[in-house]
Amino acid sequence: MAVPAGRSVVFVTGNAKKLEEVVQILGDKFPYKLISKKIDLPEYQGEPDEISIQKCKEAARQVDGPVIVEDTCLCFKALGGLPGPYIKWFLDKLKPEGLYKLLAGFEDKSAYALCTFAFSPGREEPVQLFRGITEGRIVEPRGPRDFGWDPCFQPDGYEQTYAELPKEVKNTISHRYRALAAMSEHFSKPNDVPETKRTKHAD
Repeated sequence: MAVPAGRSVVFVTGNAKKLEEVVQILGDKFPYKLISKKIDLPEYQGEPDEISIQKCKEAARQVDGPVIVEDTCLCFKALGGLPGPYIKWFLDKLKPEGLYKLLAGFEDKSAYALCTFAFSPGREEPVQLFRGITEGRIVEPRGPRDFGWDPCFQPDGYEQTYAELPKEVKNTISHRYRALAAMSEHFSKPNDVPETKRTKHAD
């Protein structure tokens, strides 16, 4: 089931900065209007894909219409992928300095940021996942503190942390950008004609 072009889709977030960044990255290629709505969703546990699917299904049930939810992970390779989907709680308790100190006893400071956007056209409808990954490493926090763990994540190939990078640069390399690019590409394709109709005239 597709969403009619031009229709609004609920993006589940109470964070105005996040909505602004998502709309900026999507630009005018995305065929739907995004509106934000804060919904209290259960804190699911499990692997990133499982969590994204469960969150999206519950959001679609509450909204009773098309929804997009985002889930972000910060995965430390030395810790087997943790904090992963629980980064929000680690950040809340430890702050960026504490995240950096978590790896004090490890030589491997490498990490990757994973963003998953989950879309469902409505209640009881299937969920589609769009993922983006940016490789980097955990460093002593540098830069502004207004966007979560950005001060302690330095993407590969850059001398600056996410927090220090100009927004227009970060928005072309970030895990969120890559996931949104995948979603935008999927939804900007013209609807496929069913196979039977496409080949019928060749008889």
